[in-house]
Amino acid sequence: MEPTVAITGATSGIGRAVAGAFVDAGAFVAVSGRDGAAVDRTVAELNGETGEDDETAGDIAEIGDDGADDAGDADPAGTAWGARVDVRDEFDLERFFERVAREAGPVDVVLANAAVFHGAPGESPTDEVGYREFDDAMRTNARGVFATVREAVPHLADDARVLVPSGSVAHESKAGMGAYAASKAAAEAVARGFAADLDATVGVVDPGLVATDLTGMERARNPDSVAPLFVWAATDAPAEDVDGGRVGLREWKKATR
Repeated sequence: MEPTVAITGATSGIGRAVAGAFVDAGAFVAVSGRDGAAVDRTVAELNGETGEDDETAGDIAEIGDDGADDAGDADPAGTAWGARVDVRDEFDLERFFERVAREAGPVDVVLANAAVFHGAPGESPTDEVGYREFDDAMRTNARGVFATVREAVPHLADDARVLVPSGSVAHESKAGMGAYAASKAAAEAVARGFAADLDATVGVVDPGLVATDLTGMERARNPDSVAPLFVWAATDAPAEDVDGGRVGLREWKKATR
């Protein structure tokens, strides 16, 4: 049986690249994001569809609408399915995971990828961050990870793996990273807490500097180049290395060279 993978923040950057890698590997991939139209386009692209009017390509599941796109009618292997989800809303996530499990069975892999950065990386001094921006960063990047994992728990497979993307900003002092750094440090702490309390394998994946809409970094790794790292962490990496820990490019390259 091919794995069932659920990814938040899957319409661009790392989330989109990892979704594509898992679809190529034959998985059922449930993608989600705040922008329903972007989820729609992502599902169509991942399923190799081009026509926006195509019934299978153009439909996404509106959370709470059980009459929406029914992925159960198709072979789930190598299939993308999508729903609009705001990770700041735990009820969105609850319904998302209920539908994923109903469509494809227990969830084998969760990538809690959704995140925001208010301002520009390196240009957002902590002392200049507004309270609204700080609260939203924490609610999305830290509480969003907590809610994602918490709502996934009832639907996880026995040997499930939960991955939380992060970076050196979570544990090193870097100027101008504002609330993002604090929220990523909190997200890593959330991951460690779940690792200690769940039977599932829960860990942090650090892909290094990656060029995404979030980072705005042009001279960094392409998301597609680090997608195999996440697939490895979710499947072949030793569970004891991932659970409660952090794996990155060095560990992946050493294990796969």
